[in-house]
Amino acid sequence: MKRYSAELMVGVFVVFGIAALAYLSIKLGDVRLFGQNGYFVYAEFSSSEGLNEGSPVEIAGVEAGTVEVISLENYSSLVKMRIKDGVLLPEDTIASIRSTGLIGEKHIKLNPGGSDTVLKNGDRITDTEPSISIEELISKYVFSQQEGK
Repeated sequence: MKRYSAELMVGVFVVFGIAALAYLSIKLGDVRLFGQNGYFVYAEFSSSEGLNEGSPVEIAGVEAGTVEVISLENYSSLVKMRIKDGVLLPEDTIASIRSTGLIGEKHIKLNPGGSDTVLKNGDRITDTEPSISIEELISKYVFSQQEGK
């Protein structure tokens, strides 16, 4: 009888440990098991350098969605964003690619406009600003200094 209770305790402990590891993996890995609510909007950038799928979409520093897909369309970068339900974007919203800190990860910053018409699922944000490339700025500065000599 004692032998079965010890084996039962070990079995319960192992099952609990596996369940805890699965829970932590899902939470820390930010895995969504049942999908995510929201609607999709698109933005076309001349360059989405440094932006990744899964990057946050923010309004006033608050996460309002995520970048779902980045694809090439007509030699431009088309970014598909999932916006959380309840976040209404005016049609004159401006989308900018910004970095967190000096050399941090890129994210999309949305600046809502004042229009009464809101974007619906599948609409495009027409006003966009691409990311600023530090390498391009440095090369422009270096080459402008060489020309002055």
